[in-house]
Amino acid sequence: MPAIAAENEITVQNLLSAFEGESNAHAKYTAFAAKADEDGLHGAASLFRAAARAEQIHAGNHARVIKQLGGEAKCEIHEVEVKATLENLKAALGGEQYEIDTMYPGFIEEATQRNNTLAIRTFHGAIEAEKTHARLYGEAVALLQGGKLDSWIGAAREFYVCPVCGYTSETEEEHERCPVCNCPWERFEIIR
Repeated sequence: MPAIAAENEITVQNLLSAFEGESNAHAKYTAFAAKADEDGLHGAASLFRAAARAEQIHAGNHARVIKQLGGEAKCEIHEVEVKATLENLKAALGGEQYEIDTMYPGFIEEATQRNNTLAIRTFHGAIEAEKTHARLYGEAVALLQGGKLDSWIGAAREFYVCPVCGYTSETEEEHERCPVCNCPWERFEIIR
């Protein structure tokens, strides 16, 4: 395996941080989905499963770039603290907002300064998907706090996840192609 070039050291550190965050988000959202199903909030469970799949895609994308830059993708998966579904939705929303507002913008800025197009691409794909997750988690929190159990959070539903970048949509054939990475819509995974 080639050594990490000096100009890529910080980018690889950022990629490793993102890889660990996305890997842990996958584990967390998978556990949150089981709790939402247990709570009878099957639409919220569907959302957690779709977001978990997107986070898994992000982690895989980050891992590929880490390897291409001479690093090794390793991380620690932390124990998941599962609470009531409303609290889990709020925790997920908080995590997504942190990635959108702080983590990924900083990582993108650093990778841009280094003109590292591989890192820029994987970070960009992740932040765009996280924006959709944050919007959907925010909507789910509002519905649950408003007692709207007869809305989409109550019944299992389909979400559509781009297998390339993890972009997540709640509507079928929202676009002919992924608005983030241009992947054909027919390749999107249906997560229920």
